[in-house]
Amino acid sequence: MKNQEIANIFRKIADLLEIKGENPFRIRAYRKAAQNIEGFQKDVAETPKEELLKLPGIGQDLAEKIEEIVKTGKLKTYDELRKQVPEGLTMLVSVPGLGPKTAKLLFEKLNITGIDKLERLAKEHKLAGLPGIKKKTEDNILKGIEMLKRGRERQPLGKVLPIAENILNHLREKAPVKELSLAGSLRRWKETIKDIDILCTSTDPKKVMNVFVHLPHVKDILMHGTTKSSVVLEEGIQVDLRVVEEKSFGAALAYFTGSKAHNIRLREMALKAGLKINEYGVFKGNRRIGGEKEEDIYNILGLPYIPPELREDTGEIEAAEEGRLPTLIELTDIKGDLHVHTKYSDGSHKLPELIEAAKQRGYEYIAITDHSKGLGIAGGMNEEKILDEIKEIDAINKKLRGFKVLKGVEVDIRSDYTLDLPDEILKRLDIVIASIHSGFRQSREKLTERLIAAMKNPYVTAIAHPTGRLIGERDAYDVDIKLMLKTAKETGTALEINAYPLRLDLNDIHAKAAKEMSIPIIIGTDTHILSQFDYMSYGVHIARRGWLEKDDVLNTLDYKFLIKTFRRKTSATISHY
Repeated sequence: MKNQEIANIFRKIADLLEIKGENPFRIRAYRKAAQNIEGFQKDVAETPKEELLKLPGIGQDLAEKIEEIVKTGKLKTYDELRKQVPEGLTMLVSVPGLGPKTAKLLFEKLNITGIDKLERLAKEHKLAGLPGIKKKTEDNILKGIEMLKRGRERQPLGKVLPIAENILNHLREKAPVKELSLAGSLRRWKETIKDIDILCTSTDPKKVMNVFVHLPHVKDILMHGTTKSSVVLEEGIQVDLRVVEEKSFGAALAYFTGSKAHNIRLREMALKAGLKINEYGVFKGNRRIGGEKEEDIYNILGLPYIPPELREDTGEIEAAEEGRLPTLIELTDIKGDLHVHTKYSDGSHKLPELIEAAKQRGYEYIAITDHSKGLGIAGGMNEEKILDEIKEIDAINKKLRGFKVLKGVEVDIRSDYTLDLPDEILKRLDIVIASIHSGFRQSREKLTERLIAAMKNPYVTAIAHPTGRLIGERDAYDVDIKLMLKTAKETGTALEINAYPLRLDLNDIHAKAAKEMSIPIIIGTDTHILSQFDYMSYGVHIARRGWLEKDDVLNTLDYKFLIKTFRRKTSATISHY
């Protein structure tokens, strides 16, 4: 739970340094450290210093700063920087999309020290006219403020789930719980979360509640009862814990998992059958006829079990009634990760480390997709560097047994509709994923045309993170999804579900639309450090929310079939276009 706190402090330090015009390399070091700490699967508060020093981007200085935060809850460097920068200015930087330089300009020229004033002046068009600020800039600032307000109500899944899992682990270790499960939107893997719901059974509810309200990082205790308690964590998230009877656990789990719309449909079916369903069980008159297990609810209504990810009243009830429920993809179906970065661009590891980590996860292959030269900030590769990487991968593959490394690249789609690497290089690769990393605020037509142009290239295998969003930080860019899907279908281009927790892009809705059009999907973690391989779980659950089955996702294929599939796209596109 400390990881997020430390990552946030390091990001704020980077913002403050940028406001002050400090060394760009120092700023980048803090941002990279923040990213790596956030993706670190262990709790840094319980990690020895010598192990922290092995974390990419963490040297002696930053390791000592982490220790200082863990021990004291503060960081002297951060506190001193905050004194050097007016508080109002740091508040402006919290607005998504409003960079430190623009924030400083607004502060100095218009004395804007708060979000309310910034919003009012933007609405009144009193920002336009300042250097670099136009009406479109004002519109983007207003969008950022709206996103900031949304973020106060709902937080990204990727930030909330690790916190929830830590709470579950703490309860398992310290409290006499028997059955224990997350519920609510977290269990349904929605991309944003309002609060954390937990259910358990216990023979000693009083002790469970006592452990719960004394969790680390509890800021406020809203309620402390014998069977229900609520707390607010330092991260601003409310957590509710209920202890229920074993005979009602399944019914309670279904009830508190939701969604509300799904539950209403179930209750309507129950009423028609002369039954009643609530959090205590399934009743016929006053007699309980089920509820100990969640499956009871569905079985009694004559339905197959409906996985939590599908419970949104988007056709799952009808599909269950008609025997059309999909057999959803499982994490164990994944045979390799198709979006991985190495030290050749902005990754933190060399190939042998990544291969070993992938093998430990039971994978049969990984695709190395380092950035192309267009993304300079990520150390993108030029043609010569890519050829060097190809040679290394070829040499490694000759020695490997039962595992393959796919030669790939994440190639930038330029604003002039071209790719920033020539076809002569792309055709030598096994996989090419194309993506947009700049010009997010271009018109809908231009952004769509950039994606279409890339898909028509015979060597482009897939489009990575197709809408460019960062949940809570940057909205999806304005693209014609229908036209993008149509072109993907026509060209045989796969679309990615990027499993990085702040992306989850494609989202579940678009993934379902792709499935209905038989558009192939790949799931990639966008791994930059070893622990980020674990993000595959996020991607798989988004795929499940999109009703995807094993056959809908390319990286469930064996290596030979995968390569043949990629080559078919190339051959078909060359002949068609």
